[in-house]
Amino acid sequence: MGKGKLAKFADMAANPLVVERPYRPGDTPVPLDWHKEFFHNDNPIILELGCGRGEYTVGMSRLYPDNNYIGVDIKGARMWTGAMEALQEGLKNVGFLRTNIEFIDKFFLPDEVSEIWLTFSDPQMKKATKRLTSTYFLQRYRRILKNGGTVHLKTDSNFLFTYTEEMLKANSIVPVTATRSLYGETGTDTAEARSRQTYYEEMWRSRGIDIKYLAFRLPHEGELKEPDVEIPFDEYRSYGRNKRSGNDSGR
Repeated sequence: MGKGKLAKFADMAANPLVVERPYRPGDTPVPLDWHKEFFHNDNPIILELGCGRGEYTVGMSRLYPDNNYIGVDIKGARMWTGAMEALQEGLKNVGFLRTNIEFIDKFFLPDEVSEIWLTFSDPQMKKATKRLTSTYFLQRYRRILKNGGTVHLKTDSNFLFTYTEEMLKANSIVPVTATRSLYGETGTDTAEARSRQTYYEEMWRSRGIDIKYLAFRLPHEGELKEPDVEIPFDEYRSYGRNKRSGNDSGR
């Protein structure tokens, strides 16, 4: 039997692996020094934005114990699964931040983050500024990501993958790797992306939908601009959602 939301919220509030920072414009946030105050080490910090249930964050923390992983989402009842699992296992290199992703730069120090993972983000086909690979978000990533730090995108969405490719072209950023069929690859540059699957990833694959993967290094210098291209919308329907569109509310 599932645990009620109120009980989950209480668990999250008491969980030492969880930092809750809901933010509204006008607030004065105090960034946490995650290396010193949370992890108590200098290992690389890797974010998963829109972590949902947290299975990817927790899974990667098990596979790569010399990295620190933080799952970020606003929906605490979803993150509860991963946060409680990590606590019960006694994992020391994983944490969770409950906040709005559009304010992610308010809660980390400059250059504090080494990598960012975007795993099955809503493609937001009708509003570019809501896409997690848009220049709107890249500007925010720049404020916390090391210069040349890596952004990873795993997605079922052909729209989001194509949009991200076009955004990189418009800004003369060459991807480290890009594939429209991640599980058709055998190279070492895609091995980490294949090493852990999320709940939604398994469902997409069961439907015969190829998983796309793209990684690029984000420089601090230069003005970022949006691509001026028309991209066909995804036509298939998501689990529990209407046809993929900018009106989807997320995972």
